[in-house]
Amino acid sequence: MIKYLKKLGPGLLFAGAAIGVSHLVQSTKAGAEFGFGLIWALLLCNLFKYPFFLFGTKYTHATGETLLDGYKKIGNYVLFIYLLLSIVTIFTIQAAVTIVTAGLAIELFGISSNITIWSGIIIISCFLILIIGKYRVLDNLIKAIILVLAISTITAVFYASFNSNSSIGIAQIIPNNFEGIIFLAAFMGWMPAPLDISIWQSIWTKEKMSINKKIEYKTALFDFKLGYMTTVILGVCFVGLGAYVMFESGEKFSNQGGEFAGQLINLYTSNLGEGMFIFISLAAFTTMFSTTLTCLDASPRAMDQSLKLLGLKKLAGYTFWLVLLSVGTFLIFVFLMSEMGTLVKIATILSFITAPIYAILNFSLVNSKFMPKNHKLKIGMKIYSILGIIFLSFFSIWYLTLI
Repeated sequence: MIKYLKKLGPGLLFAGAAIGVSHLVQSTKAGAEFGFGLIWALLLCNLFKYPFFLFGTKYTHATGETLLDGYKKIGNYVLFIYLLLSIVTIFTIQAAVTIVTAGLAIELFGISSNITIWSGIIIISCFLILIIGKYRVLDNLIKAIILVLAISTITAVFYASFNSNSSIGIAQIIPNNFEGIIFLAAFMGWMPAPLDISIWQSIWTKEKMSINKKIEYKTALFDFKLGYMTTVILGVCFVGLGAYVMFESGEKFSNQGGEFAGQLINLYTSNLGEGMFIFISLAAFTTMFSTTLTCLDASPRAMDQSLKLLGLKKLAGYTFWLVLLSVGTFLIFVFLMSEMGTLVKIATILSFITAPIYAILNFSLVNSKFMPKNHKLKIGMKIYSILGIIFLSFFSIWYLTLI
């Protein structure tokens, strides 16, 4: 069993990166504001994004290359587009996950209530872990974190459903006001994660293959499916928590990281009891810490590889981008804290409207001449993927016509 668990990794890292803001923040808010009315959006996003995340694992196992290597073969312009989008979003996304982690640290440790100080501590801690421990630490740490989070969250929802006195309908809705539409875009954009995380998935897969050369595609596929299903199940659980505890209660979640963290912890403890505070707050904190850690690792890896593929080696280097991202994120907290809400909305909306671009790129790559014939998609998966592209494109166009 232990020997088999050692073969798992990239799929659980995907879950670690995905189960963050989209689950702890967006899904819980969806339940609090709309009850179970946006379950359709959660399930459809997970359904139609699935093949394009899967292609990160599939392409790397078939070719030994990452998706970025494949993008290079399609054309340098693809890598330039990716770099442009990444530079616009990586600092904001890192700041978004870090601020929630810092808020949870305040609730858990209580040493200081200054969220900027805690953000600095978290960024420095993640930086040191990645510099000293590198991929192996990520690979081992994430397995325990996902297990703790899954058990605590499912238990909380179970108790919440029995303790709730209100009857919550399951009628599905589409928000019809501007604020609701903006929230829906953010919710779908980061559910279960932005599609560019498929690139991170392929990078982690290649890293795992370099450590353990005996990993078969079936094992890698199981690893990915396990991680993906975990994100779906826990997404529904967080919607349920928000619905059972806050829907039609007159309360609303704060947009401030520290205040939101306190409300989130209260969600759990109000249903499981105050005696569970340490366990629940630790589970929530470690979840967001793992998201902060995986994002801080993956973005520099992707930027480094992209620039090297474009021949810009002087601007490349994992350590260089790790330092730049760490410093840039902290500067956002120091100088742009008041604009965090706007920055996060920009990042999530960009994730929403660029999803069809990444979907088309990944689909084109696994169907191209660069993919070995015995690994090319079967007709069923091709149809599934095309439907996914249509779905993502339709909602992106629909959103753009409304704003």
